[in-house]
Amino acid sequence: MARVQRMLDACAELLDEHGYGELSTTRIAERAGVAVGSVYQFFPDKKAITQALGLRFLDVFSTRVTERLLENVFSHWAEAVDVIIDEYLEMHRTVPGFRSLHFGDVVDMRLLDSRADNNRVLAQRLCEVLTATTGVRASEELDRAVTVAVESGDAALKLAFRHDPDGDPHLIEETKLLLRSYLGHHVA
Repeated sequence: MARVQRMLDACAELLDEHGYGELSTTRIAERAGVAVGSVYQFFPDKKAITQALGLRFLDVFSTRVTERLLENVFSHWAEAVDVIIDEYLEMHRTVPGFRSLHFGDVVDMRLLDSRADNNRVLAQRLCEVLTATTGVRASEELDRAVTVAVESGDAALKLAFRHDPDGDPHLIEETKLLLRSYLGHHVA
């Protein structure tokens, strides 16, 4: 397990340094300090390693958001938007590889799950987190609203980071306002 974690850490570092196009199993093995055969023991190719890294990011993000949501009291569950976006920003700024990979769309729109777009996987996970932490009930309406919010937030945050590596703070605040307003009006 420690060897796999070193490989994922190496993958994250190399993604930040060189991008996905320059990533290779050989580079990952060298950076992780393992034989290339060890990489192939766990992953058939660089895409599989990147997928595992994306899934790790999703798990870390979900855990961190859940912990932060449990620490807060909201007058309406849509206020959780700020916590979710702030955690995304924190990971974008501090977690190696996250800035380059996010949840995988730079590699493959279905990197996290071959049956669903990455944003759909993220929306499903956020629905689970929200129902577990905020008291909102699972429903088709919640699922639809969170899916639209994730797609909208993804586009708006990409805009915020397009010209500012740390994210334009005004565009980030507008994104939060947009999502709080939308979710506050669509799901009680």
